[in-house]
Amino acid sequence: MVAGVQLVLRQMNRLRKVIFLLPLVLLFCGSAVAIKPKVFCFYYNWYQTKAFDGVDQHWSHWSNGDPNGYPGGDNIGANFFPSLGNYSTNDPVLVGKHMNMIAKAGINAVFLTWWGKGHFTAKSIPVILDEAKKAGVKVGFQIEPYGNRSPLTVKADVKYIVDTYGKHPAFYYSDEKKPLFFVYDSYLSKAAEWSEVLSPSGNSTIRKTAYDADFIGLWVNDNEHQFFKDSGFDGFYTYFVSKVFRYGSNPNNWAKMQEWAVQNKKIFIPCVGPGYIDERIRPENSANTQSRDNGAYYDDYWMKAIAVKSPYVAITSFNEWHEGTQIEPAKPKRITGFTYLDYNPLSDDYYLTRTRYWTNRFLKK
Repeated sequence: MVAGVQLVLRQMNRLRKVIFLLPLVLLFCGSAVAIKPKVFCFYYNWYQTKAFDGVDQHWSHWSNGDPNGYPGGDNIGANFFPSLGNYSTNDPVLVGKHMNMIAKAGINAVFLTWWGKGHFTAKSIPVILDEAKKAGVKVGFQIEPYGNRSPLTVKADVKYIVDTYGKHPAFYYSDEKKPLFFVYDSYLSKAAEWSEVLSPSGNSTIRKTAYDADFIGLWVNDNEHQFFKDSGFDGFYTYFVSKVFRYGSNPNNWAKMQEWAVQNKKIFIPCVGPGYIDERIRPENSANTQSRDNGAYYDDYWMKAIAVKSPYVAITSFNEWHEGTQIEPAKPKRITGFTYLDYNPLSDDYYLTRTRYWTNRFLKK
């Protein structure tokens, strides 16, 4: 009798494993490569300081139309203040610290903000690749909505990125040896325009060329299904981490989104974050502020991301300080007329250690 019960329990355990893996099998059927779970994180390489770069970027920030509203230094365009102070993402010592934090948190790859090869952020890319290699972290790109962006300019971006950085040992390739590109605000171009580049039959197709990749568009509202069917995107992500902002950012909708992704052989990458606040730079946006609730908000996002059984999770963000989504350490700070938020009663590095807890669970370590 006992032996019979043990046999049933073993069979049930095997069945649970099969059920867990089923979405991955269905999504990637036809592939000989087993897809291993991955954790990504959005990394903002747009910070510069006068001390290191001769100019201040993004610590100084506009406010209510005033380009000098926040001058930087102690008075920055953010509601939290970084433990490392104002820093430059061109500084290899600083970037090395970041990459070690990211590796220790169990994150597999960071995705940089890409505004074009002539943008000031491009200067940091070789530094980040070199420091990421030392830490065992991979590097990819999120293509931003720069001026006059189109599917054809994105194709040119991909060609440039792969040609310039693709041979670096830290450059991110999937288990199927393909780069992955997030395309922020992909809805700004029509599905038919994307299809010209992303569909195999498109007149300017990138498919089955040396620059083919996994292209992940941004799912915002509840009626995006046809766009992702027609556009040729390989999948979609949610980016935003204010649960009340849009359909895609509400994790209660993710089970339906993952079900649709599996049925249509798309990749779904849910995005988790510790909270949201951008009231210093967008005071009119306070309706979307989401308290961190001493870490409970982050935990809830992670639990719901794991529950949908996508092979990927992305974290918004490591260091998007303007929108208060960072997991990078923050410290208490007060200046004349303003007191920055901090993580108290939690430690400065709580969100890094908590990320490690969740990445261990997701990656089954």
